[in-house]
Amino acid sequence: MSIIPFDDRDGYIWLNGEMMPWRECKTHVISHGLHYASLVFEGERAYNGKIFKSKDHTNRLFNSAKILDFEIPWSLEKIEDTKLELLETMKLSNSYVRAFAWRGSEMIAVSAQHTKIHTAIAVWEWPSYFDPETKMKGIKLDISNWRRPPANCAPVHAKAAGLYMICTLAKHEAEKKGFDDTLMLSHDGLIAEATGANIF
Repeated sequence: MSIIPFDDRDGYIWLNGEMMPWRECKTHVISHGLHYASLVFEGERAYNGKIFKSKDHTNRLFNSAKILDFEIPWSLEKIEDTKLELLETMKLSNSYVRAFAWRGSEMIAVSAQHTKIHTAIAVWEWPSYFDPETKMKGIKLDISNWRRPPANCAPVHAKAAGLYMICTLAKHEAEKKGFDDTLMLSHDGLIAEATGANIF
């Protein structure tokens, strides 16, 4: 299956209040969000032009930002309206929706209280996380050696980019062994989730 690189696509992305041509959306390489993982996001699904549990996702986005000690500079209603506007602009009814916010380039240090907060929303066609053939055969799951961190070691209630480093390592490990995905266990050995989805 041919995959179009995400930096070379047609369409628009909403970035800091403006609808920008997809290829023109850039961020500086010296960015706190990139270097220190101060980024929060939501991964959402739209079916027939309606986003599943959209407001719940947006509420979680704002709560994740609060947990990471920053404030998204837009209202919840603006994010909600923009997601729908972007679906219409991109002429997509069944798609993936990603809203995200991150600290900018004003400070590159562990402390970054005076950075600008950037916000963006992108949508793209993505029928399923796994291809239809894999789903028909059944998804093969490994059990990862990597564990989800406990709540006193990481902000596990935030949907934060930094937490996905473990998921990436776990998924790569599973794929190299011939599996489609892997189950992540909690620090005390209970089933927590798959690498990119809640299985409950």
